[in-house]
Amino acid sequence: MPELPEVETVRRGLSEAILNKSIEGVVVRRRDLRRPILRSFARRVLGRAVRTIDRRGKYLLLNLSDESVVIIHLGMSGRLVVGWNGEPERHDHVILTLSDGMTVKFNDPRRFGSIDITTRQGLLGHQIIRSLGVEPLTEAFNEDWLSHRLLGRQGPIKNLLMDQSIVAGLGNIYVCESLFLAGISPRRAGANIRGVRAKRLVGSIRQVLTEAIEAGGSSLQDYVQASGELGYFQHRFKVYNREGRPCLNCPPPSRIIRLVQANRSTFFCSGCQR
Repeated sequence: MPELPEVETVRRGLSEAILNKSIEGVVVRRRDLRRPILRSFARRVLGRAVRTIDRRGKYLLLNLSDESVVIIHLGMSGRLVVGWNGEPERHDHVILTLSDGMTVKFNDPRRFGSIDITTRQGLLGHQIIRSLGVEPLTEAFNEDWLSHRLLGRQGPIKNLLMDQSIVAGLGNIYVCESLFLAGISPRRAGANIRGVRAKRLVGSIRQVLTEAIEAGGSSLQDYVQASGELGYFQHRFKVYNREGRPCLNCPPPSRIIRLVQANRSTFFCSGCQR
């Protein structure tokens, strides 16, 4: 599933391509995504211009000229690609044609993504947005805040960091990489992440996310940037998907281990992550 760096990369690419252009054509080819697309969607966006594009966690927010906000989630396999070819391809479920003839296609083979619409006034109370936690690249995300949110939590820190109501936008890849960089075991109880550990973890999360955004995200299966290009952060993985390979921090024979937590694969080094 695209995580914060991938969604932020798409946001930036879309912003460069479509801002201040009006939506002159809307084709909804399938409505039955994870959340069905409203039948009023086409009518509510037609003729409106895209003024700004924001991101909240793993969600894209297209702010339109009439105070409407389109909420887009890429799901497991979704992609938004801009270009000049308006002809639909397989799994193109929504196609927007802009005032200059450019198209924005929402393609999602597994249909786990979603496209919703609300107003700016109703955005914070929208059921998708209201439960999201802190943004990890903002000043609000610091060691004091993290220690407080983890106080008394005995669950593994890996699982807690993937809880979108605690930290918005983190997923399996970047939690594994951040815990490795911080030298913290994914099995450690959240309540034990405080003081120096909390400070180290916050810094590691910021560093990993920033570097991933600079690399255009990670392309493992379906994810591409808005231009159709791949991301490149997968070439910098230290632990993710490296089971059995040597740890880059520890001397041989230390190797990366895989275990399952909350039905997700966790990759880490038991030698340097404590």
